[in-house]
Amino acid sequence: MVFKRRTPRNFRQALVNILYPGGGWRRSASYVWHRLRRLPDTPERIAKGIAAGVFVTCLPLYGLHFLTAAAVAWMLRGNIFASLLATFFGNPFTFPLLAYSAIELGSWMLGRAATVRMSEVMYAFAAIWAELGRNIRAILTAGPFHWDSLYKFGGDVFLPYMLGGLIVGVVCAVPAYALSLPVIRAYRNLRYKKLKQRFDLVRNANRKSGGDTPPH
Repeated sequence: MVFKRRTPRNFRQALVNILYPGGGWRRSASYVWHRLRRLPDTPERIAKGIAAGVFVTCLPLYGLHFLTAAAVAWMLRGNIFASLLATFFGNPFTFPLLAYSAIELGSWMLGRAATVRMSEVMYAFAAIWAELGRNIRAILTAGPFHWDSLYKFGGDVFLPYMLGGLIVGVVCAVPAYALSLPVIRAYRNLRYKKLKQRFDLVRNANRKSGGDTPPH
């Protein structure tokens, strides 16, 4: 396989790279932005894709962000690959702030105080995935089903997180579109001018070399 790693990572290395990518977050962000600017599509479609990816990262759909971002980008007629790259807006530094804002806002919209502390949110998601795994095994082994964690999670975490996340997502996605569109346009125009200058230099050089060639 062409892109296969020479030395496979163990679980600990994979976890560390999720929290801190190789080369650092600054290098990773620079690479993502570089790829976004050079996508072969119109600036409008790329900006819509960026907005879709940013919007989805504000929702409590961990493990489904890629699929959801692609679906939202498709509905907005945006660039799907740009939406996937833009999901990197969600990272260990931004997720706590996004989750806190969404849960607090969603709880306020429901007319109640938030019942889950931020330190418990990720544990709640982990407990749900573990419970789903146990119930899937129960289907295969005819064992008992347990949905206690799911009921508590749905009311205490997911519902306020989703309601608030929709608002926070729009608040983040609109500036993402508004800021990225002129930047991508400016980059495209600058790149076009540089390519045109190079083309003109080559053309002028060819003309001079052709004009200096003595007749036979």
